[in-house]
Amino acid sequence: MMSPARSSLALLLAALCAAPALAAETAAAAKPDPKAGEAAAAVCVACHTADGSRGAAANPILQGQFPEYLAKQLHEFKSGARKNAIMTGMAAPLTEEAIRNISAFYASKEAKPGFAKNKDTVLQGQQIWRGGIPDRKIPACAGCHGPSGAGIPVQYPRLAGQHAEYTEAQLVAFRSGARANNAQMTGVAAKMNDAEIKAVADYIAGLR
Repeated sequence: MMSPARSSLALLLAALCAAPALAAETAAAAKPDPKAGEAAAAVCVACHTADGSRGAAANPILQGQFPEYLAKQLHEFKSGARKNAIMTGMAAPLTEEAIRNISAFYASKEAKPGFAKNKDTVLQGQQIWRGGIPDRKIPACAGCHGPSGAGIPVQYPRLAGQHAEYTEAQLVAFRSGARANNAQMTGVAAKMNDAEIKAVADYIAGLR
């Protein structure tokens, strides 16, 4: 009969041997599957098109967005941290796996370029994007989202080419408090007037 000490040692060795296999199995399970995400995103087509490209201007372009950012937004719609009646309902039944897969699917698509529409405000939008508004301590958008609007993975979303109407609506929502899931953006938008928001949103649409 094995002594208690030897029994404990045997159990410890068995656990140590099993740990790498368990870790590998967990990693494999956590790896997103864009094909499964495409299937799960079938219900998203009405608003975001089949691949998250340039649909209605009221809805965001999802193509080429960082998967971490997309997953964060879905989690926050699901939890109620970000308010939107349609998206709350869409996100509510999603599992963690489905969120990872859908995010990976949209992120795998190459974003198509957009364009600015208002030539009269391009310079103002460019100044805000590149240099902020110093007298009101509004930082340059490029400081977080990059000179070309490509963003910084995990931290800041890609904005280049996004619908101007959608970007404008989000900045207004941050300013009013209707969108409250990013304190940094709430602070920035709170200091901007309508004309400045409209100008920088239109400029962002033309970034590439």
